[in-house]
Amino acid sequence: MTETGLDFWSRRKAKVAEEALAEAEQPAEPTAELSDEEVLAALDLPDPDTLELGDDIKGFMAKAVPDHLRRKALRRLWRLNPTLANVDGLVDYGEDFTDSATVIEGMQTAYQVGKGMFAHVQEMARQAEALAEELTDEEEDAPEVEDTTKVVVAAAEEPVEIEEEAQPEPRRRMRFSYGSETMPA
Repeated sequence: MTETGLDFWSRRKAKVAEEALAEAEQPAEPTAELSDEEVLAALDLPDPDTLELGDDIKGFMAKAVPDHLRRKALRRLWRLNPTLANVDGLVDYGEDFTDSATVIEGMQTAYQVGKGMFAHVQEMARQAEALAEELTDEEEDAPEVEDTTKVVVAAAEEPVEIEEEAQPEPRRRMRFSYGSETMPA
């Protein structure tokens, strides 16, 4: 028997309404108006500040325990357990990257607000142009050699013919036929 989408969603909607009604009928948590000591006594839990290494904190993870007590127990656990307390250095954002931590007295930078590293880039471009001018001056002073292939041929004892590389054949396209139609690939 297959069920239609409408049947599924109708039953789902009815179930959600039932759950909401059941939650509304439950009495309010007694821990809301009790002090921390009374809550811990009612739930038979130790004081989170007195936890020692190796103590079980599973009781603090129950839904009935207020969130601030759960966090207090976890903080105590993290302080006591050396595995959790000592960061191994692999934390991406474990360092202080604020200005106060990185400012060095007398530090200067080439960065200009709104221009970036403009002066630095201009200097690099000027140096590149100067180098290009030097290279062109050296090329003008060098003796000219017309064609290195002619020099090699003239120096050989026997005349050598230089063959042009054969051009590769063009790739052919495959064609498939289905019945009476022919379709290119």
